[in-house]
Formats: sequence, structure tokens, C-alpha cells
Amino acid sequence: MAGHIISIVGGKGGVGKSQFAANLAFAFASENRQKALLLDFDQKACGDQGLITGIKSKKTVKELSEFSGAIDPKSINMFIGMHKAGVHYIGMPSDRTAADQVNPEGLGKFLKAVTSLYAVTIIDVGSELNELALKALEYSTMINIVVTPDLLAANQSKRLYSELATLLFPKEMIQIVMNQYQKGHPVGPDVVGRQIGKPVFGVVPRDDQTCARALSSSTPLMTIAKNSPFAQGVVDIVRKLKQKNVLKSLERLKKPEGTAASKSSASATTSRSGKDPWTELKSRIHKSLVEEMDMKKQDDSDPKAQIILREKTKKLVVELLGKEDTKTLLKGREDMNRIVKEILDEALGLGPLEDMLADKSISEIMVVGPKKIYYEQAGKNKRSEITFTNDRQVLNVIERIVAPLGRRIDEKTPYVDARLADGSRVHAIIPPCALDGGTITIRKFPENRLTYKDLIQFGSMTQNMADFLRISVEAHRNMVVSGGTGSGKTTLINMLGGFIPANERIITCEDSAELDFPQDHVVRLETKPPSLEGEGAVDIRCLVKQTLRMKPDRIVVGECRGGETLDMLQAMNTGHDGSLTTVHSNTPRDCMSRLETLVQYAGAGISPKAIKEMIASAVHMVVQQSRLEDGSRKIMNITEVGGLQGEVITLQDIFVYKQEGMSKQGKIIGKFMATGFIPKFIESLEKKGYKVPRGLFKND
Repeated sequence: MAGHIISIVGGKGGVGKSQFAANLAFAFASENRQKALLLDFDQKACGDQGLITGIKSKKTVKELSEFSGAIDPKSINMFIGMHKAGVHYIGMPSDRTAADQVNPEGLGKFLKAVTSLYAVTIIDVGSELNELALKALEYSTMINIVVTPDLLAANQSKRLYSELATLLFPKEMIQIVMNQYQKGHPVGPDVVGRQIGKPVFGVVPRDDQTCARALSSSTPLMTIAKNSPFAQGVVDIVRKLKQKNVLKSLERLKKPEGTAASKSSASATTSRSGKDPWTELKSRIHKSLVEEMDMKKQDDSDPKAQIILREKTKKLVVELLGKEDTKTLLKGREDMNRIVKEILDEALGLGPLEDMLADKSISEIMVVGPKKIYYEQAGKNKRSEITFTNDRQVLNVIERIVAPLGRRIDEKTPYVDARLADGSRVHAIIPPCALDGGTITIRKFPENRLTYKDLIQFGSMTQNMADFLRISVEAHRNMVVSGGTGSGKTTLINMLGGFIPANERIITCEDSAELDFPQDHVVRLETKPPSLEGEGAVDIRCLVKQTLRMKPDRIVVGECRGGETLDMLQAMNTGHDGSLTTVHSNTPRDCMSRLETLVQYAGAGISPKAIKEMIASAVHMVVQQSRLEDGSRKIMNITEVGGLQGEVITLQDIFVYKQEGMSKQGKIIGKFMATGFIPKFIESLEKKGYKVPRGLFKND
């Protein structure tokens, strides 16, 4: 049968709760004739229970909290100290620093298992609702608040009782024990019961002489003076619990889960709804704000209108906060400024994402439901401490992003590709497809367009490679940028686009506009999702066909991922040399295979050999970009497509990156190398009068 845990707390120090807790354990062991466990969780008292009981545990609760093994009769013997009266004991470290390092989560696992080993476990919790105390209460069947016949103690116990009720602990499981009671004292059980708002459950008479004798000899009072008034008072409480089956009826009560894990020592002020007061205040102000102003009808396109709107909203938020009782929550001007900013960000911007978007060191933001936000910084993924208030706030942010673009997201189409005003790429997916709530992925782009000089500085390529790529673009080579997700393909194709001469007409086709070329004469096309009736969709393939009628000198397709690959290859083969596109693949050889597969998506029924001939003829070069283990992005291969030999497309590397090891700091060590192969088109360029330095293809 499962045992019970009883936690003993005091509204303030000096009420005798430690001595009561110790003797309660001995009374249970005596009355039940079963072993009882006594645990000391009072971090402030630091081992007082050892002095009261005279028992020394083999190990402390700190070591118990760090124990990762299974809790069973054998393993628990490594920790407990035993008393012949049937009480087992595990104490708190006597050093305050060590006591503060006790891991509440580790003890939570122990408390979950201990009820199968002992019929009753008594925990001396202390007089503070810190994280460790809350973890004990979370697993308790009953909470005893010890109070003395003293109006100050009764007032502090009332505060404690109110805090426990606020933390959603059922009032029935909280019982008041009056210690040091004297007959005829003006502050009796009735007075204390009325003061606290809860009848006194049990009374322990005052017995100073016996208590002092027990303490001075470090012996439990229950073992040296069984017939003393104090001992009889404790035994009466145990018998009352047994006779009325109190513990059995209390174990059915629903208690708050995860209380200790999610609250700090200050969390006793948490509201009944389980939300912290800061979040609740924001929710109330936001609700009032929506009632006062129609946020959806505001014009987001005019920067001046946005500034006026923000100031107007800020004034209203301050007015609404003035009507709230915020003295305990907002301590000063900093708190006031912070809550006003957070409310404005939620109402007019992208909520908690605003600061991350403003942080230039963050390159990617990943939201997984309201409580988990991750970001990429210096090539590494990290978790943010900032969270959304709820699922609705995440959906509001998604709607705020997609609405200006004329796109929609709902249960029928629960995903969307979009972009922010600064060009950052956004993908969102919502329930029912996203199980943990709305999921947002934002790929940020730097404010200043990265040039080849930046990529050389970052170590993504060498000056010789940049010079060769410039010559290739100017020579109208058809190029495919290949790489995995997040490897930097878009950045690289933007750089290559910057090499296109300014007098040429460039047309770009993308799902979500990301390309940003420096030239003037650029026509940007973007796909369109279907209407609510499911009509009017315009895909990449359709856009590529349109470009052929728009007199392009260069066609740039953001990414080939379907049937548009066939149209792109045909364009490259029919006078639109110098076109660029990207493909998801891990090596130049994989890129060829991927192109073959994508052409088949067009459903034209072309034979595999014809597809290979088309690719070998249309694609002149593959630039392979990769993201390495240390987060750096490098061009791994610049490869020329040599043509078709039999059934195989021939590839020849011109430049490669060779990894040689890893530094102690976790950075990859390697170098870029020219293979010595001179591309075929260089000779034809030289015949036309171009001077290409052969030193490009040599290693320094």
C-alpha cells in the first residue's frame, strides 16, 4: 500500500515546528509499529534535526538530490541514519552553502518513490516557501502549519495559509497545529482559528521543562518522556489522523503539479490561474487596449503613421496601467518601461521576437509553441528565456506577418511562406499540423548586402575563387548553387548576382522574395497562393514560362524544387546563358542526380538519357556550399560540368576545400586548394580577347 508524506511548515521561526516534526515521526513509528522516515528540508536551519533527534544520517539530502540510481530498500540504506525506535533520518548539510545547492528536482524523483518504502514520511520544510519547500509540498498528502498562541505567529500563519491556497493547494490538505498551548491563555485555539480562517486541527500543550531536557540530551522527547504533556499532544494528533482516516481521504485530492519546478521562492504571489502576475497584468492591459482601439484597422505601411500610432498606444497603455494596482509588481521606472514596451510589442509588433529581430548577431529565430523560442547565434542554436504569453499570441504574430502580403493561414491551409519588411524569410505552420502550438521559423538577412569581400573575410572562399566566379558570371556560365538547408545558398547566389553587368536585364522568380541584387534593371516575380475558392494559384513553373516572354538577359530562380527545373534547363539551353538557380543537395554529384529527379516531376515523359544530355548541355558549373560542424559556411567545391560520357555526366573540380582537423576551440582547420585543372571555357574566352590570369588555378 502506498505511504503518505506529511510536510511541517511554520509561519515564522521559533514556533517549535522542527521539534514537532521530529516527534511526530517517532509517534507514527510507535503507534503504527512501522518504520517512519524523517527528512530535513529546512535550508535555513541547516541540520537542526540532527541535534533534536541525535541521529546522524550517512549522507545528506544534498547527496540524495544528486543520486541518479533507483530508489529501493538497498539504495536508501546508503543515506539513512537509524534510530532503535524505528525512525530513519536523512539530514540537511550543516554548511549553508552546501544546503543552498540541494537540487529540488532530484529530491522530487526521490519523494515520488519513497511512498512505496515507508508508510509515513515526515518532512521538516522550514518557514519559507522556497523552491525546495514547494517540491516537498507538491508530493505531500498533508501540510501541517505549526503556530503558537501568539497573534504575530497567527498572522504569519494566516499569510502562509493564504499563499498555499493561492498556489492551488486544496484547503482540506492544510491543517493547523497549535504548539505550546496553555490553558487559560487569552490566545486559544478558537482565537487562532478565527485569525487564520481555518479551525485548529490539533493542540500540543506547553512543556518547556521536558522539551529543554530532550534538546540538551539530543534525544527525541517521545523516547524519554512518553507520558509528558507534549508527547501526549503529538500522539493524540497521530491517533486522530488514524481514527478518522484523514490521510486516506486527503490522498484523493487534486494537488498542483510542477509547483516547485516552476516557482521560485518569490512565487508564492502567483495567482490562482497559475500565471504569474506580470503575465496576467499584460493580458488584462492588452484586452483593455483591444477594446479601446481597433488594432486590426491600423495602417502598417506608412512609417509616419506607425510612429504616431505607437505614441498614441503608449499613452493609452500608461493610462490603463494607472488604473491598476501595480505597487507590488512594478518597483520602479525600469519595470514600468519594460512592461509598456512588452505590451506595445505584442499589440503593434511581433511581441517577444522584436528584440531578437533587432539583435544583429542573431541570424535565425525558431519558435516552437508559446513557451519555447530558440535562436541561432554565431552558428550555434541557443534557447531564449523569453516566451510568448499563450498560443493566441503566437497566432497573432503569424497573422501580423502574413496579412500585409495577402497570404493566409488557417486550418484548411495550416502553413505559409512569407517575408518580413526587411526581407527576412518566414515560414509558419499551425495546429492541427503543428502539435506543440504555432511554429515560426525566421531566417534573418543582414541589413547590408554581403559582398564577395565579406565572404573572403569570413573564410567562406579565397580571393582567387571570387575572381574565378566573377569571370564565370561575366562569361555567361549557367551556374547551379548546391547545398543543404541553412548552408548559405541564398547569400551566395546574391553575391553571384552582384557580378552580373549593370546593363543586363535580370528577372528573378521566387516562392518568397529574398534575392536582393544591386542592379537597377531587375524584375522581381513571386508566386501566389490560391484564393479562398482554391483558384488563381501561380507557381514557380508558371513564372519561369512567363520570364521567357519578357526579354530576359539573365533568369534567376530562387530554388528549383519541382517541375520548374525542366523549364529552367530549357531556358539555359535556348539562349539565356548566364542563368542562376539553387538546388538542395550535398555534393556536386548529388546535384546532378537531384536535377534528374526534379525534371521528372514535370511529368513530360522524357527518357533518363535525354534528361542527362539536357543537364550536361545546360549546366556549366556547380558551386557547392556547406555548413560545417563549427557553424561556419564554406564553398566546398567549384566544379565544371564536362558533358556526357556514356550514361555518366562528367564533373571536374576546379577548387576544393580540404578539412585537416579541428582546433581546441572546436573550430575546423582546413584550406582551399586549386586542383590545377583549367576550365574549358577559359580557352574560348582567351580566343575572344579576354585575358584570364592562369595564376588563379595555382596554389600559393
